This record gives sequence, C-alpha cells and structure tokens, in this order.
Amino acid sequence: MEKIFNNTQVAFSLKSDTELDRAYFLFKMIDNQPLVRIGTAVTNFALKANLPVEGLIRATVFDHFCGGVNEDDCLSVVDKMYTKGVSSVLDYSVEGKEEENQFDAALDMTLKTIEFAKERQAIPFAVFKPTGFGRFELYEKIGAKIALTADEQAEWNRVLVRFDQVCNEAHKKNVALLIDGEESWMQDAADEVVTNMMRKFNKEKAIVFNTLQLYRWDRLDYLKQLHEKAKAEEFFIGMKLVRGAYMEKEIARAIEKGYPSPICATKEATDKNYDDTVCYMAEHLDTMSIFAGTHNELSTYKLMELLKEKGINANDERIWFGQLYGMSDNISYNLAENGYNDAKYLPFGPVKDVMPYLIRRAEENTSVAGQTSRELSMIKAERNRRKGK
Repeated sequence: MEKIFNNTQVAFSLKSDTELDRAYFLFKMIDNQPLVRIGTAVTNFALKANLPVEGLIRATVFDHFCGGVNEDDCLSVVDKMYTKGVSSVLDYSVEGKEEENQFDAALDMTLKTIEFAKERQAIPFAVFKPTGFGRFELYEKIGAKIALTADEQAEWNRVLVRFDQVCNEAHKKNVALLIDGEESWMQDAADEVVTNMMRKFNKEKAIVFNTLQLYRWDRLDYLKQLHEKAKAEEFFIGMKLVRGAYMEKEIARAIEKGYPSPICATKEATDKNYDDTVCYMAEHLDTMSIFAGTHNELSTYKLMELLKEKGINANDERIWFGQLYGMSDNISYNLAENGYNDAKYLPFGPVKDVMPYLIRRAEENTSVAGQTSRELSMIKAERNRRKGK
C-alpha cells in the first residue's frame, strides 16, 4: 500500500509557523522524562496553591491538546479542522469527580454535545467516561460482585438512569455515542451496563459504542462472546479499539494484589492483539462498526489494506479512524485527504479541571516508545520544507 503518512505539508496545513514552533517546543519538553515528572509536580502545586499559572498553561500545553474551556470555544477549531475533512469528537475531559452534582453536570454536558453533534456534520460522535456518571468505587464493587448497601444501590440506580438517558438521546438524534474504557477492575461493571445499552439502542445499527483496550490479553475473547450474544439477541456492536491508557497502573496493581497481570506480556503481543481484533471486526461488518482509535501507522495501514482487499469504500460509515487532538496529525489529515473517515478527540473543560487529562497525555507520550520522537521528526521535516531545505 502507498505510504501516505510522511506528507507533512498535508499533516500541518492548518498550523502557522508559530503554532508549529510551539508544537516543537512542547514535544521537546515531553521527550524529557524527568522534566515531565518535575513539570507535573510543579503544575499541580501551582494550581492547588491558586498561583496565577492558568494563562501560561492555556497558552502552551492546553491550547495544543485541547479545544477550549467550553463547548462553544471548540467550534472554531471544529470548523477549521473540517475544512480539511477531519471531524471532531467533543470530549468533556474533566476527570476524577466524586459528587452527585458533578455527575449530573457531566450528564448535562454530554447531552449538550449530542445536540451539537446532531446540528453539525463535523461532529459525528459524542463521548463520555463511565466514571463521569458515577463513582469509581461503585463500579469496582459491582464488578467484584460485592453486595451494595441500600444507599449504594440507590446511587447505582442513578448511574443507570444517566446511562439510559444519554443513550436514549443519542438514539433519538441518530448520533453515535462512544463510551470510553477505564481501569480493568472497574470495567466489568461498565461493560455490563454498555452491553445492555447496545441491546436496547443498537437494534438497527451501532449507536452505542463500547471501548476495548487491547493491551489487555482477554479483550478479543470478550468481543467474540459479545458477538455470540449480539447474534442471538439481534443487536449491532459498536466498538472503539485502542491499545490502552493505564498500563503502568494496571501492572503495579496486579503485582500489589498478587494476581496475573491483565496486560499483554510484550508490546508485540499488544500490537498483534489490536490487529487481530480489527481483522475480526472487519470480517463481521454486517453486524459491527469500528472506531479504530490508534496513533500506530502500521495498524492504520493494515486496516486500510483490509478495506481495499474487501472492496469496502474508504468512507464506509461503519469504519472510522480516530486520534487525539494535538497528536499524529500526519495520520489524521492524510487519512482525510485520501477519503477515509477520521475524527479527532477534542478535549475541553476548565483549565484546572482538565489538568489530570493533560498530565496523563504527557506521561503517555513519554512511555509510548517512539511516539514523541516521531512527532518531533514530522515537525522538523515540515519546518525544513517551509524553509526550502
């Protein structure tokens, strides 16, 4: 297959020279692991102490990786990306909340993004995290089959109502809804809820999408079992496929608690698991829709090749590619340029509340082999191209 991801002119066509310089500076910083650790600690301290650093954060890391502080802020970014055929997924990236009013606020925001998506072709999906709608410990307890107290059961019932309300709204407005994956020890409870939502709302096509984190060695088997249920009960499966975002935490907990790690033994095993799952879904597009969330060029080419072999159009509505805003523009913009469906996850929220997300992004970039150096080499190549070198 023709290699398209080295075209930096297409990749960075929306970036000014100043924005390109800022991106280079940011990834140079992220490339330094000790600096990321120190920067994280200093930033957390400054925010907790209410020091006036939000302006600096906003002008650097926030504006590179986020669309804005609210959904309206994001619209200029959404419209700009869509001029190049790249769609957006508005992602309210406020994490780690514990209160009922905060869960209700997340529900309201998700409903609002569904309305945004209904009105704009440039926003084909809405998204939320299960722990945006309920406490982590509650999912964990249910997944471990521990009996809930009466108060906890009432609390869990409110979580189920939030899920149902948002999935019903997405179904009513014909907006596909991505539900993110989280840590393995809360995921069983989330999977059960999302499967029930698929049963209810995916009768004609995939509206509700769950997420498979494929650094987990058990996820392809899980998908195959779900497929049997879907065939028996006649509903469609929507899945976002990612490698995963909590690897260090997963391994550390498995060691601490003395159980086998849920994570594939090697990077190669994770890559194979990801590609095998993509292949399995591509074989069953009559009942499945794929959102391939990956920054891996090889996996992206493999799916493109599969579509070509099967005679499936690049813009088939059952196949989407996705990357995070601020990363892998060489994949996103070149896919769109070549007629594929591609969407960027566009995080937004108050600067202070989005910092946990941004810190996770920085740490993930330092731990994923080659990610940051690839970003830097692409940016360097484009800077040199513009200088005529």
